[in-house]
Amino acid sequence: MENDFAGRTGAGGVQHRLEEGDSGLRHYMLRVYNYMATGLVLTGLIAYAGATSGFYASIAATPIFWVVLLAPLALVVMLSWRIERMSPAAAQAAFWVYAALVGLSLSGIFLVYTDESIARVFIISAATYGATSLYGYTTRADLSRFGSFLFMGLVGILIAGLVNLFLASTALQLTVSVIGVLVFTGLTAYDTQRIRQIYVEGEDDVIAGRKAIMGALALYLDFLNIFLLLLRLLGNRRR
Repeated sequence: MENDFAGRTGAGGVQHRLEEGDSGLRHYMLRVYNYMATGLVLTGLIAYAGATSGFYASIAATPIFWVVLLAPLALVVMLSWRIERMSPAAAQAAFWVYAALVGLSLSGIFLVYTDESIARVFIISAATYGATSLYGYTTRADLSRFGSFLFMGLVGILIAGLVNLFLASTALQLTVSVIGVLVFTGLTAYDTQRIRQIYVEGEDDVIAGRKAIMGALALYLDFLNIFLLLLRLLGNRRR
């Protein structure tokens, strides 16, 4: 009787701890997704405001444009190098500033593409991203083996994009866009699984907060690149 009671109690305790772990993971992932979604909303609002207010057009031919264009890169490098020494509040603030600067630098898409095509491509991107991220979260397959392949693909896209700045080849641009969508779709699943795997139950809230910000940044960049590449492929330009 006593052994049976102890066994049942032990099994119940294990089950309770497993449920607590699942709850903590869900809370952590929800935190990551909330940061990412808020960053995307901020980027979209700033991009639209920058285009409709005329601010983007007013700086397009000035040195300020290059400051706006390069500032997000400098900020993301700072986040990557200093995140371990930043408080969660400072990391959040840096992420919001980064998202706002990216939005300002992307204001030009509202001047180049129609609002309808931007909305359509956003929905397609969100559906693609959501399905892929869900796969990365739920699959039991180890996606880490694809990490080096995806990184090589990313480097190849960057090099091809730089080369095409000088060649201005429509065919190369189309190829880069198609391959880019595939690479960043793969990275979405890979990053989602990686973010889930680095979660540690009962971890210090400061460390967990930093991890959540970096996870949100990775997913934010994945979505943004999928959207921009699909917009290049499917967007309707203004006449």
